[in-house]
Amino acid sequence: MAWTGSDDSFQGFVDKHGLTFPQLNDEPGNVFARFDVAFQPALVIVKPDGGLETVAGAVDEALLDQIISESI
Repeated sequence: MAWTGSDDSFQGFVDKHGLTFPQLNDEPGNVFARFDVAFQPALVIVKPDGGLETVAGAVDEALLDQIISESI
């Protein structure tokens, strides 16, 4: 996950939601720019052929399962 903002508020978000995957401070906005993401929450799937699928907004488990199954 890439993010911008204060370290304290982001750490609070990570702690609140029990996130255990790596986090990336994207203060310069390089990750957001690379994947053309203008806001959060957003999800970008990099497909096996290199294509991108961007989902604007929050993604629940069912939608994530659907996106992954359609992308492989």
